[in-house]
Amino acid sequence: MISDVVQEIWQALDEVKDPEIPVVSLVEMGIVRDVVIDKSQVIITITPTFSGCPALHAMKTDIVQRLNTLGYANVEIQTTFTPAWSSDWISESARAKLREFGLAPPPIHHGDLNVMLWEVATCPYCGSTKTSIRNSFGPTACRMIYYCNACNQPFEQFKPL
Repeated sequence: MISDVVQEIWQALDEVKDPEIPVVSLVEMGIVRDVVIDKSQVIITITPTFSGCPALHAMKTDIVQRLNTLGYANVEIQTTFTPAWSSDWISESARAKLREFGLAPPPIHHGDLNVMLWEVATCPYCGSTKTSIRNSFGPTACRMIYYCNACNQPFEQFKPL
């Protein structure tokens, strides 16, 4: 039955880790948007976090390799930027994993980014909101660098997008 196959593929994709943050999967990050079976072809639609995402090629390769191990030889990856990826798509389980990893997940904003950019980041180490932004550009385009004034730890936060 096709729905069982699609479910199997979604489960396999949930094992494909984000190349830049290996504690979360591409499914948990909301990057994998759709799975379609068309005859003998599996079509996976993804939306990267940024249009110039440096991990895009690695994500595509990892998806194809994972599905090849399940016996799906004809895999096509389609990239879409409409709608644009939103940090609201990060699952609750991924948000918890990000905190455990030392990355502050972005707050859920429901599209109101003007308000979100003024909110204080919560430290993933101690939970304090006594934090300050140190740099709006982190090691990747989707992160900012903060400093916790309570536990004196620097940390990164995903930008609310």
